[in-house]
Amino acid sequence: MRPAYTHIIARARQVIIALLFSVSLSAENLSADSVMLDAYRKEDMSVWQKYVDSFNVQHSTFNLIYEYGFCGYIVDKDKEAAKPYVARFRQHVEALKDKLPAGHYEMYMSAVYVYELRLHESFRPAKAMSLAKQATKLAPADPLVLSYYGTSLFYAPAPFGSKREALRYFEKAEQYFRNPQYRFCWVSDATRMYIDQCKAKLK
Repeated sequence: MRPAYTHIIARARQVIIALLFSVSLSAENLSADSVMLDAYRKEDMSVWQKYVDSFNVQHSTFNLIYEYGFCGYIVDKDKEAAKPYVARFRQHVEALKDKLPAGHYEMYMSAVYVYELRLHESFRPAKAMSLAKQATKLAPADPLVLSYYGTSLFYAPAPFGSKREALRYFEKAEQYFRNPQYRFCWVSDATRMYIDQCKAKLK
């Protein structure tokens, strides 16, 4: 076999292995998403806690959306228990900064500042809102980013927040969430809930 053909075959094998790994990783993520969404709907956050506890920052950026969600839950439930989770979430966001999709670093850091504010560990509400808005400029078609900014507007007091403006972002996010890739995304469920709440409050 000539060297040129040997090189081509070796390269083809590398591509096939990479594709198989990618498909395997996607299938694993979708499987995890379906389990986590089911737990979210049942309000069984013990499943989320176990999942977050097993997160290895070296593996992927996939788990950050669950760290973000779990931190929001635990901050409300038990502030002392939340502190190490929020600190760990910050570490993971900073460690993965260069690997995150556009707008996600800003979105997650905004969440970190919100959680630290609620834990009385820092006071940077303006920075949190600024980062949330910046994320939408960096990723104007990302439903996670759009929904997060909607959440920020929903909870922020006037004049920084606005239920009407929040509804606009939630509805825009909901359109993008119709993409099949988000069928097991818990944020999609949360977005529809916020749309209903905004409409009820604006009546």
